[in-house]
Amino acid sequence: MKLEFNARVMKQKGFTLIELLVVIAIIAILAALLLPALARAKQHSQTAVCLNNLKQLETCWHLYVVDNSDVLVPNNSVVNLGDIPSVAGASWCLGDAVTDVSTTNIQNGLLFPYNKSVAIYHCPADLSTIVDASGNASSQPRSRSYNMSQSVNGYPGFSPITSQFIPCFTALASINSPNVTQCLVFIDENEGTMQDAEFGMPTDSYGGSSDWWDMPSNRHNQGANLSFADGHVEHWHWLAPMIFQGTIPQPVSAAQMPDYLRVRATIKQ
Repeated sequence: MKLEFNARVMKQKGFTLIELLVVIAIIAILAALLLPALARAKQHSQTAVCLNNLKQLETCWHLYVVDNSDVLVPNNSVVNLGDIPSVAGASWCLGDAVTDVSTTNIQNGLLFPYNKSVAIYHCPADLSTIVDASGNASSQPRSRSYNMSQSVNGYPGFSPITSQFIPCFTALASINSPNVTQCLVFIDENEGTMQDAEFGMPTDSYGGSSDWWDMPSNRHNQGANLSFADGHVEHWHWLAPMIFQGTIPQPVSAAQMPDYLRVRATIKQ
């Protein structure tokens, strides 16, 4: 009798097939509810880290100004774009983010002595990789995701076109229109347009052009992160996606125009 009772008890402790299916269904429902929340939490975390990176770079930018009698750090690493000549002079950062296989060009930049962490140059949401000389993609992540605005000491004096159509501020005290709260310094750039170390775009006086020379990123919930000359950082959400079409300059779509004008307002005209 005792053995029969134990067998019945053991049998009663087991799960039926229906009960197992119910448990599996509940787990699947919970996973469906939790995974989007976890994905959003990851996005928020990456955005926070990116903003912190820009804040640290902005601090380096201000420390350079203090050490150099209010003069802004040079921003002289630019690839050729139409009639604007290439420049590879002293700069806050050097090299080509698309092809640099090491962080040497970051370490040789003028801001690196103020914070010797190469990690602050890369957005955690930037999944782009470097390419070789033949344009073949590799599995190695890029080292840099951020560029500096043409308006803050961007290749001054190298070309008459530069000073006439693409003016820049050379000292912190001279920044006005836009003022220090609105003047762009660093921007989280689109991986498709990321090459040199400068974020450029046509000014109002540059032939009435409405093209993207460089494009903001679209990583952070269809948005990008920016820093400004007074030291603060912001997250901007775009009304339309910032999708790189493969060539630069890239015409601005009608849907992108409000955001394009918003970004251009941060540039010296």
